[in-house]
Amino acid sequence: MNAELIRLVDGLSRDKNIDKELVLGDLEAAMQSAIHKKYGQEEQVEVTIDRLSGSISATLNGTAITMSELGRIAAQTAKQVMIQRIREAERGSIFEEYSERKGAIVTGTVARIEGGALLVSLGRTEGFLPRSEQIPGEAHQPGERIRCLILDVREAPHQIKIILSRSHPDFIRRLFELEVPEVAERIIEIKALSREAGYRSKVAVSSIDTKVDAVGACVGVRGSRIKNIVEELGGEKIDIVRWNESSQILISNALKPAEIQDTALNFELGRATVVVPEDQLSLAIGKRGQNVRLAARLTGWDIDIQTPKDYNRGLDRLATTLRKIEGIDEMLAEKISLMGMISVADVEEVGVQPLVDELKMEPELAQRVVEICKEEAKIVAEEKAAEKIVADAAKAAAQAAAAAGLAAEPVAESTDTVEASADVSADAATDESPVVEGDATPPPETDTETVNMDSPATEPS
Repeated sequence: MNAELIRLVDGLSRDKNIDKELVLGDLEAAMQSAIHKKYGQEEQVEVTIDRLSGSISATLNGTAITMSELGRIAAQTAKQVMIQRIREAERGSIFEEYSERKGAIVTGTVARIEGGALLVSLGRTEGFLPRSEQIPGEAHQPGERIRCLILDVREAPHQIKIILSRSHPDFIRRLFELEVPEVAERIIEIKALSREAGYRSKVAVSSIDTKVDAVGACVGVRGSRIKNIVEELGGEKIDIVRWNESSQILISNALKPAEIQDTALNFELGRATVVVPEDQLSLAIGKRGQNVRLAARLTGWDIDIQTPKDYNRGLDRLATTLRKIEGIDEMLAEKISLMGMISVADVEEVGVQPLVDELKMEPELAQRVVEICKEEAKIVAEEKAAEKIVADAAKAAAQAAAAAGLAAEPVAESTDTVEASADVSADAATDESPVVEGDATPPPETDTETVNMDSPATEPS
């Protein structure tokens, strides 16, 4: 019987991942509680279990007793105390184990669905996958195997709550570590990542080894590596972007496949004004603004997309306004533009101090520049509002004429409304464009790879 006790303790310790000494200590405490239950709490009780043989020795006020003397009620007390202590020890073990694995990927089985949330069996315990952490559009069934990221581990009354996620950006980061050995070995580093779960992600990568192409290694031969990640994400598109320390080059890479003409960086505002041709505008913005939104998150810049006409008009208005100010010459006006201020509204937003600190302007002159630009910005805003009203009225008239079956001349939108209507025209742009999956060694000029499981993989020539 004593050897059987040691064997049972070993099995319990192994199955519950609880220290063997802790289990034996709990057994001793449970037996002490049983003796106190029978003889009273004021009695002096000692119980010792031999760690090698498993023999039990118990004393009551210094007199040896046997456990068989205690009876059924005391034994039931010992059982309840033992169960409670083992559960507490197991909760502590689970909390410690999964706290150390926070941010890692686990594989489990969908146990049941409650109100849209999933309870995932992880073996010794269950994880909770809220609806908000699921990938939009995915549907799961009980018994289905599922991979998730351990997002958080919390202690709750009588249980440990393990929060799982499939929509967190780090889920993609961990999938790359699993599928791309160079990422796991830190030869390739994921420098930045932005994601709209279920739709599109952008991943900026760089290599510490000049012989390893970061983009090509992540894509794999004929897209073999990235294809596994895309399948795990249910067909979510992934743009792999080549990282660059230059913000201008990085922004250009992040906005691909749109072609960029120019980029002006305003460090004071954290804003990048990107100039793209008219025919590239919807491609740069993306479907419902998705491409530029993800690029902004990836690069850390507030990206403003403009056409050459809008960009030049803003610069011309700024230059004309600055020339009217006494004390501002052509060189100083050029320096203001080089600071990334491409409109009178930018000068107003930047304020006085950067002009004084960066351009060494006199505070009085800087104040006058800001005030005059502020007044001009109001005029520009009023002009844009008036133009928009005229454009909207013309569009409404054209639609009414078309509805009446009358021939109507096409209405040209003003340049000021291009950005407002870009989301509509973008519906047929970036997200529906053909997808290229490169091999492991794409040409050096390839800075972005987009993976879409809807179209066949083609190996670049």
